[in-house]
Amino acid sequence: MSLIRCIDLRSAAADVDYRAAVPRAEFDIEAATHAVQPILDAVRDRGLEAIREYGERFDGVRVEDVRVPTEAMETALAELDPAIRAGLEESIRRLRATCANELEADAVTELASGATVTHRKVPVQRVGLYVPGGLAPLVSSVLMNVVPAQTAGVGSIALASPPQKEFGGAVHPTILAACALLGVREVYAVGGAQAIAMFAYGAPAGTATEAIAPVDMVTGPGNIYVVTAKRLLKGRVGIDSEAGPTEIAILADQTADPAYVAADLVSQAEHDPLAAAVLVTDSEALADDVEAELDKQVSATKHVERIRTSLSGSQSGIVLVRDLEQGLAVVDAYAAEHLEIHARDASSYAARVRNAGAIFVGPYAPVSLGDYCAGSNHVLPTGGCACHSSGLSVRAFTKSVHVVDYSREALAEVADHVTTLAAAEDLPGHGAAVKVRFDR
Repeated sequence: MSLIRCIDLRSAAADVDYRAAVPRAEFDIEAATHAVQPILDAVRDRGLEAIREYGERFDGVRVEDVRVPTEAMETALAELDPAIRAGLEESIRRLRATCANELEADAVTELASGATVTHRKVPVQRVGLYVPGGLAPLVSSVLMNVVPAQTAGVGSIALASPPQKEFGGAVHPTILAACALLGVREVYAVGGAQAIAMFAYGAPAGTATEAIAPVDMVTGPGNIYVVTAKRLLKGRVGIDSEAGPTEIAILADQTADPAYVAADLVSQAEHDPLAAAVLVTDSEALADDVEAELDKQVSATKHVERIRTSLSGSQSGIVLVRDLEQGLAVVDAYAAEHLEIHARDASSYAARVRNAGAIFVGPYAPVSLGDYCAGSNHVLPTGGCACHSSGLSVRAFTKSVHVVDYSREALAEVADHVTTLAAAEDLPGHGAAVKVRFDR
């Protein structure tokens, strides 16, 4: 029995809905609402007391002082494996370089003499960054959240990650080391929906913990309860996205190396049993070779059961297409979080893709490069949201303000237009606010 199913679209009609033809894992936020809303209400009403209770219930450990001491972060950094530190430093260096190029200058438009409108970029004042700690301590998510926020000029950064029973209720030491490396000093051992609620509502001072100020925006990936909390609190705080299980799509032709393709599918399946791994190819021979490679590679991996569950799930599959033109249409409709292109003239196909969180071109740009050291951000839209949303970037931590500066003469040039349009909308007070400036 094949480890991964095959979906044959070679004879599909021209009007087929490719979004439905390549299904995803179920990620029902609405169904989780009944479990999450009471958590949000409890944190809003009871603050740190509720946060501690939920930490004990969901993480198996009660933490009295949820704020991590600065000394603990410095100790974690001092004890960090030098090779891991070197990897983090190089990842930070590359990500800072790309983030610096994303900074937008103010745009000033002079519409007439004495009439200017400035499009000013302003950083968000305070943000809460969430770093998961479930199946794996995602230290790379610290970097992907913190670096663009710092580059944008965010003045106040708080970070939360689940307490680890293995470490006596502390945040995973590698995550703490990364925080110390980046200069983040406000870190909380809080996970799940209660962490998002803590960021949104803040919490008054309690036993052993000083008051926690609410934030203006929350970013970072998480499980369905974290995502549901972000949806329910959107409006009270800004959010980056509602990220579901991770996913990879690979568009490949007969020139692709089946070992590379299989390894990249496995690398994403390793994240989560719900992770999606999809190969879209016009080569039946490649499909067969990738299947054989998967059988060989999966049995040799550490997280065999997790990977098998992902690859054999309804969210994963090998999709056969007539040619790469049809394949391009399929991956564009699928709008993958990560899209790899292994094909002759891969760059030309990459240039035509409209919908993907990030595009990895050619055999030497695997998604795992983007997870750590490509210089790109790995917090990306999932669930087909890449058709309308972007990955985390400096822009996510800034907002735009229009600054309107008109002289008396410049206002006079358009005063009649303003009063005429105000009358057309039956808002005479609007027109009067202009007239009064010339009647006196």
